[in-house]
Amino acid sequence: MNQKNKPYTCNEYRAEMILLSLELRLNKPGISETERLAIEAEIRKIRAEMNME
Repeated sequence: MNQKNKPYTCNEYRAEMILLSLELRLNKPGISETERLAIEAEIRKIRAEMNME
């Protein structure tokens, strides 16, 4: 089954929403450097799991 015909799953939707929320948190002013680094690491991890990188 190719990517175009692959069904969209709840897990994929959940991962996309987590990624979106992390990206929104990253863009909020006033986050600490430690938190920013942790968020960036989590974003990279999720993108890799979703084959986006």
